[in-house]
Amino acid sequence: MNKPTATSRADYPHFHPLQTRWMDNDVYGHVNNVVYYSWFDTAVNHFLMEKQALDIPNGEVIGLVIETHCNYFAPVSFPDTVHVGVRVASIGNSSVRYEVGIFRENDATAAAQGHFIHVYVDAATRRPVKVPDHMRSVLQTILPA
Repeated sequence: MNKPTATSRADYPHFHPLQTRWMDNDVYGHVNNVVYYSWFDTAVNHFLMEKQALDIPNGEVIGLVIETHCNYFAPVSFPDTVHVGVRVASIGNSSVRYEVGIFRENDATAAAQGHFIHVYVDAATRRPVKVPDHMRSVLQTILPA
């Protein structure tokens, strides 16, 4: 099994800044691993809402996370500011694989990176639906060539 290597800021076309909170630190003095997944979700959904590609409270389509993974390379601690890099690795019929990098302050390489997969479903029935055309076009803006 190959050891993963940290990505760089240049690998991500979109960034979302987040301030760590005192409660994010665990007894070991660094941000606990569960917080990273929250950052993934926040950055991706913020991007989608900012671009009007997803209307979470009122839309007919929502994204459900079906897979997630994270590798950790360096600690992050309160009161760091992190910049969450987001890119799309692939767009399927009803699913999207997002890749996310967590960058501490102005570090050039990721402190952590991972992915998660959304399956887009009908909000009422929870059955998979085609990624809406407008969302697909927005996602293509952060899909590396």
